[in-house]
Amino acid sequence: MIGAGINSLDDMNASVTAGVGAKRENSVPSSEGTRISIIVPVWNEASLIRPFLQHVRERAPVTEIIVVDGGSSDGTAELAEKFADRIVRTRRNRAVQMNAGARVASGDVLWFLHVDVELPAQCLDEIGRTLKDPNVAGGYFRIRLPQSPFVYRLTDSFAHYAGILLRMRCGDHGIFCRRQLFEDLGGFPETPIMEDGEFFRMLQQRGRVAYIDKRIVVSPRRYERVGVLRLTLAYGLIAALYAAGAPLRVLIWLYARTCGYVKNADATGNFIVPIRNK
Repeated sequence: MIGAGINSLDDMNASVTAGVGAKRENSVPSSEGTRISIIVPVWNEASLIRPFLQHVRERAPVTEIIVVDGGSSDGTAELAEKFADRIVRTRRNRAVQMNAGARVASGDVLWFLHVDVELPAQCLDEIGRTLKDPNVAGGYFRIRLPQSPFVYRLTDSFAHYAGILLRMRCGDHGIFCRRQLFEDLGGFPETPIMEDGEFFRMLQQRGRVAYIDKRIVVSPRRYERVGVLRLTLAYGLIAALYAAGAPLRVLIWLYARTCGYVKNADATGNFIVPIRNK
């Protein structure tokens, strides 16, 4: 996803303090002998976390599920305890959260998911088949918005083909890779925006990043909140500027102006961006 959810640019240098609660050991191979750890960064997702984790348990019953809470105030972490194997608590920044989850994961493959998605059937088998190719560094799924309006179908296609053209993907796509490669790359860059795009570029430097044609169904809640056309154009512009090498500060400002609001800015111009995981 485009915004990592961070208070300010100064937070980039803050230390990570994660409290980990282990629920149960998961030693069952997930797919053809490969153990997969699913890492889910969350912040104030009480209404979604339990049904999402129940859904993941149905689709991927033998995976390790790690929920990384960025300081929720609505009991998200407590609600997740029944269904997650581990609860990690850290500061609120999606890249920081995903890296913290990866550090405690036990799987051979790391799969990063957002909390407002629906997984396709046989998703683990698809990941296993994709990573059988030693030339594949990682992969992702295509996405689909659930509603029928024609503009959503355009958005589905735009996200896919624009991503191919710009050689980037966002976190909605469920990016996955081998654990060893993730560690070799140093994890997600802990930037306030475009952390997934940066990591995707790093993966591409190590091999082919394959896509799975089966679709992850993505909630339209951002589109409903911001507006379908506005959000699609904003994401397209931000992605194009990012691919052209625009400074992160420019992208942060544009994201805040088009997709949210600027709550404050300090004397040096460090914008405080809306804190959201989606």
